Amino acid sequence: MTAIGLRLVTTADEERCFELHEAAMRPYVEQIWGWDQEAQRAFHAHAFSPDRWQIVTCDGQDAGMLHVEHRPAEIYLSRIELHPDHQGRGIGSRLIRTLLDQARREGKDLTLDVLAINQRARALYLRLGLHQVAPHGENNIKIRMSARPLP
Repeated sequence: MTAIGLRLVTTADEERCFELHEAAMRPYVEQIWGWDQEAQRAFHAHAFSPDRWQIVTCDGQDAGMLHVEHRPAEIYLSRIELHPDHQGRGIGSRLIRTLLDQARREGKDLTLDVLAINQRARALYLRLGLHQVAPHGENNIKIRMSARPLP
């Protein structure tokens, strides 16, 4: 079984986080807005939150990024991005199931937003029990998804 771990991001991880983001998200960003390397680096520098982000490790290798916000009524999965070399191996499913279990224990919803064109991620979230709530964003490029805790 694959050993999955999480480690806190440090300021020294900024470039690695950008590389992971680019590997995971560039195909989708290109389809929607086009990939402008300078603009993407500026966006990343603005959003970079080493105190809130975690790096997903897989058998000791950096495999992706995770950012979870614990809000009063929900657990919001702000970011889950896995490098393509680590996709399709059950890593994302295991991470999301852990969050679903936590949300259930706390009596909260698990919510997230997914790019509408990311059919693979949407299919995963649906398989794990989330449902589509509503499209939103400019030209409905995102879909809000949620899972309510069972009574």
